Amino acid sequence: MSLEMVKETIIPFISTYSVKLAGALAVWIIGAIVVKIILNLVNKGFKKKQTEATVADFMTSLIRFMLKLVLLIIVGTMLGVQMSSLVAILGAAGLAIGLALQGSLANFAGGILLLVLKPFKVGDYISANGMDGTVKGLAILFTTLETVDKKTIIIPNGALANAPITNFSTSPERRVDFAFSASYNNDIEKVKKVIMDVAMAHPKVKKDPAPFVRLAVHNASSLDFACRVWVNAADYWDVHFDLLEQVKEACDKNDIEIPYPQLVVHKEN
Repeated sequence: MSLEMVKETIIPFISTYSVKLAGALAVWIIGAIVVKIILNLVNKGFKKKQTEATVADFMTSLIRFMLKLVLLIIVGTMLGVQMSSLVAILGAAGLAIGLALQGSLANFAGGILLLVLKPFKVGDYISANGMDGTVKGLAILFTTLETVDKKTIIIPNGALANAPITNFSTSPERRVDFAFSASYNNDIEKVKKVIMDVAMAHPKVKKDPAPFVRLAVHNASSLDFACRVWVNAADYWDVHFDLLEQVKEACDKNDIEIPYPQLVVHKEN
C-alpha cells in the first residue's frame, strides 16, 4: 500500500472515527452525570410527596435502567449505528439475554407483583424462604433484608413473590406463646396461679386482652401448661425471655417441680 493511499484512506478514516469516538465518550460521561442528577431529583420528589419507600426504591431502580438504555441508544447512534439496526440489535440481544436470564425476568415480574400486592413495605420485619429480617429496599430484581445481627440478605423477587411471607409488622401488637411443664405431683390450680401472677406482674404484658393460662397437654411424664400474653410488637423478645426466666424462678420459690426425663427400672426377684 502506497503512502499516498494511506493518506487518502486510512488517515481520514482514523480521523473521522476518532472524532466520533471522542464525541460519543463525552456524551456518555455527560449523560451519566445527567442521569445521576435526574435520579437525585426523582428521589427528592418522592421524599417531598412522602411516597412509600418501597415504591420509591422500585421506581428509582426502574427509571435508572430506562435512562441508561436511552443513553446507550444515543451513543450508538453517534457512532454511526442506524436506528433501525440498533433496534434490531437490541431486539436480538434482548431475546438472547431473555433466554439466558429467564430467572432475572422472573425476578422483574416478581418485583412488579410485590409492588402491586404490597405484602410488606420498607421497615417491616418479615420471614420468607427460611430467612427473617427487616426490609431495607425493593429493587427491580431483588429485595434486601437486614437481620437482627446486622447481616444483609439479598432475596430474588421471583422467589420471594412465590413464597409464603409472614409479616410481623402488620399489627402493632403480637401474641407471645409459652409452654411450661410441671410434674404430675403438682396441684394444677397452683401452677396456673404462679404462671398467671408472673404474667400479670410484667409491666410490658397487656392486661387487655388478659393473659391466658390453662392446662394444655397430658404428656407421658409432665403436665404442659399453655400461656399466652399480648404485647406491643417492639416488646416481643423482651417479654419472651423475661417470662421464661421469671416463671422458672417463681416455680422454684413455690416448690413446683419441673419434670425432666427419667428412666425407671424395675428388678424382678
